[in-house]
Amino acid sequence: MNHKKNLISLEKIIPNKLLNQIQYIHCSLVSWWILHWGSQPLNFSEKSVMVFSPHQDDETFGCGGMIARKREEGTQVAITFLTDGRGSHGSDPLMQNQVIQIRQQESLMALNILGVTPSEIHFLNHQDGSLASLNIEKRQQIITEISELLNLYQPGEVYVPHRKDCHQDHEATYNLVKEAIIQSQIHTEILQYPIWVFWRSPLFILLKLQDIAAAYRLSVTSVKEKKQKAIAAYPSQLEMLPRGFINRFLYSEEIFFKSE
Repeated sequence: MNHKKNLISLEKIIPNKLLNQIQYIHCSLVSWWILHWGSQPLNFSEKSVMVFSPHQDDETFGCGGMIARKREEGTQVAITFLTDGRGSHGSDPLMQNQVIQIRQQESLMALNILGVTPSEIHFLNHQDGSLASLNIEKRQQIITEISELLNLYQPGEVYVPHRKDCHQDHEATYNLVKEAIIQSQIHTEILQYPIWVFWRSPLFILLKLQDIAAAYRLSVTSVKEKKQKAIAAYPSQLEMLPRGFINRFLYSEEIFFKSE
């Protein structure tokens, strides 16, 4: 069953406000169930971290609490943005150029709140929306860029969007990073952070029981205020996103899925 086609169909027949309410209820129930019944605690480690984010904000929504906790312990955290984020406000070229600059500045501010220095933040600046349709040469170029960063940092943990995240750039980021890890031959643990999957896909249609079995929860209570401030540092994105969608990332625990 094609969940993306089903989503498009729903958007055509259900008013946007009502659809957002349905998605919020579903997202809240799925998150609550995973946090209380369908996950196990994630042991916090002192391993160094690399976070790969398709757009400027995904890293803070999905991993902001983990990043803040790691940095408070003095653990190295490096962030890599794969795209320039130009597509969030439409297709007008002038607006897109402005959005690129705005989102980059917002990300630097958000990550500063979380404790990450600018020298540990990397912008690959590939075109927003392009990662799922790369030709062979361009795809290998990005994999090589990621591999070089992996070899530079030798992270103990790598965080990537969920492989079924219902967004082409997000799912492509997972695949590109996974291939780069294989090509670079580094030994690291991969953890997936969900952004859109709980919001856009009905449970068990896309996420199966074997997927949920790999769910872990990490307490971020001690850095919850930092994460909230970091999320607030993305006003250009908050104005575009449903409030219910944002609320899911304000919990005291973050959800991750371990990869094999």
